[in-house]
Amino acid sequence: MDQEVVKDLLVRLGRGEVTVEYALERLKTLPFENLDNACVDHHRALRRGLSEVIYGEGKEAGEILAIMQSMLDHEERVLVTRLSSEKSEQIISRFPEASYHKRSRLLTLIKRPIDIRGKGTILVMSAGTSDIAVAEEAAITAGFMGNSVETVYDVGVSGIHRLFAHSERLKKASVIIVAAGMEGALPSVVAGLVDKPVIAVPTSIGYGASFGGIAALLGMLNSCASGVTVVNIDNGFGAGYAASLINRL
Repeated sequence: MDQEVVKDLLVRLGRGEVTVEYALERLKTLPFENLDNACVDHHRALRRGLSEVIYGEGKEAGEILAIMQSMLDHEERVLVTRLSSEKSEQIISRFPEASYHKRSRLLTLIKRPIDIRGKGTILVMSAGTSDIAVAEEAAITAGFMGNSVETVYDVGVSGIHRLFAHSERLKKASVIIVAAGMEGALPSVVAGLVDKPVIAVPTSIGYGASFGGIAALLGMLNSCASGVTVVNIDNGFGAGYAASLINRL
């Protein structure tokens, strides 16, 4: 239950449009609700500006469905991360209005329009096409959180002239997310060109010596360009979330 829903309920109560008993019934499961295998944090949107996000890996489809139903009962928007295609089919059979984003393995269920709360544009970039899945996770998350989002893909350092073709978009963005594997060089290049926060996302793309993204992670942590913040390997969700919080300031 987010701030707008609570405000609307209180306004309706003040006008006498709903009873005290009705309001108490709506609020009684705040701040959380115990299910069989989960404790759903319905207070999170009031504290953090976004409802609880469901991590799909390690959960049965039935457990995800129970959490989703609890959130929908509180008029919350639903975002599920790291969801397999098999589980998504079971969920969409129950909630056909949900959307599954196969490449990023995200599922969204949005019954109320998303208000744009971000004060600028979040630009999401990928070094190569193999990094797009992680970049898409970041872009969809940022959009879900109420931001204007633009994307620029496949502009890595092996053909740096491709990046310079988007210089105007770099200048206009408020926050930039850069997903890169291999040696992870692109965030350093981007940060050296702009005066805004750059969030680097190391991806697990690369040959053996990339060590599943550790080489890119270390390269980004050692960036010679100031102002680069680094999230965990393949954590597009975390990058999108952080960029959204920055973009609201």
